[in-house]
Amino acid sequence: MNWLLPRLLAGMLAIVAGGLTGFAIGRAVDAPITSVLLGGALAVGAVALFDTMRGYRLIQWLRGSQEDQAPRDTGFWGELGYRVERLIRARDQDMEQERSRLAQFLSAIEASPNGVMLLDASDQIEWCSSVAADHFGLDPKRDRRQHVTNLVRAPAFVEYLQQGEFAQPVRFREPRGKAMLSVLIRRYGEGMKLVLSQDVTERERSEAMRRDFVANVSHEIRTPLSVLSGFIETMASVPLTEAEQRRVLALMTQQTQRMSTLVSDLLTLAQLEGSPRPTSDHWVDLGKLLVQVESDAKSLSAGRHAIRFAGNVAAQIAGNETELTSAIANLVSNAIRYTPEGGNVEVAWRLRSDGSGELAVSDTGIGIAREHLPRLTERFYRVDGSRSRDTGGTGLGLAIVKHVVQRHGGELDIQSEPAKGSVFRLVFPAARVRKAQSQAGAEAAA
Repeated sequence: MNWLLPRLLAGMLAIVAGGLTGFAIGRAVDAPITSVLLGGALAVGAVALFDTMRGYRLIQWLRGSQEDQAPRDTGFWGELGYRVERLIRARDQDMEQERSRLAQFLSAIEASPNGVMLLDASDQIEWCSSVAADHFGLDPKRDRRQHVTNLVRAPAFVEYLQQGEFAQPVRFREPRGKAMLSVLIRRYGEGMKLVLSQDVTERERSEAMRRDFVANVSHEIRTPLSVLSGFIETMASVPLTEAEQRRVLALMTQQTQRMSTLVSDLLTLAQLEGSPRPTSDHWVDLGKLLVQVESDAKSLSAGRHAIRFAGNVAAQIAGNETELTSAIANLVSNAIRYTPEGGNVEVAWRLRSDGSGELAVSDTGIGIAREHLPRLTERFYRVDGSRSRDTGGTGLGLAIVKHVVQRHGGELDIQSEPAKGSVFRLVFPAARVRKAQSQAGAEAAA
């Protein structure tokens, strides 16, 4: 309060000066006392007017934007202006910090893969993230202060919001019908609501695939088990001739082999999905691998097909030999099974211009219609279920091939037309393909 004493002294000096001036004038007109009082009053009025002008300048500054400095007066008004300005600057700084924290918070919400929407007590949209706007088909700026049910009209969501029971999320299709949303609402503040949305399309698809997989496995295993059970019951209760017994035993062996192949394929798939990707420092000689597959293919065909394999393949692929053998053997065996007697099956290898490698298995078999091609690698998917079972297929071969080639960084390309045959191509990236080295060179490189 260093302004108080000077202010009092200034007032007293103004009164004294005004009084003395009035006294000097009053003596001349023979009214000294009246002149002293009038002079003192005028001096006080002048001080008050000057003080009022200084206060007016401060008020005018306060009425403005306060971007400039407060009036730099001395005394009471100067200190008052300084303290008010300091409080305003501190407030502005606090507000700027709060805005910065809010911006960081909203930025973090925007980075979330889930949608966030804030509703006020009247269920009007206070704010929504870009993900939530995409989920609900909203405009983050234009649709603010709009009632949410006027814009999000999915019956399941409207009912969920109106019932007010938010213990469990609700699921419904987004407005465009492309994605399945899971929406959960939480209350906060004075009747406000936090709406959390999540795209669960892939989860729904995975759950459906898992259910289908379990159902298909159960069906595939139950069929041969039912056949075996029937044959065992027949042999136990009905006397059979030696020829009939041989026939029944042959059928039982066939069903047993079918179950064994199915279990083996299931174990292979489980191993592929649960193990790390093959390393890129182990090189497999593709020429030797194809020689082995060719021998098995000719044994399976038993001379019924013209089988041609690429000769003298001088290439190596970085990866797992067992997996690569399984993938190529699956493609070749499928080509033989679905190619009528007298048809052609060919396995070719070539290096592409970009350094990648392509292994193509082509046949002149029955071919596949275009609408089936996208689903061929699904587990247990069959174009013709009865024909597939007749040929001994489990419906898992192409799923295994797809997993193997993807684990090696490549892709599977399928081209086929009904009655014109099929071509299955395994394309391996350049980083996993190289020309075959001599044994001594390979050992030195290792």
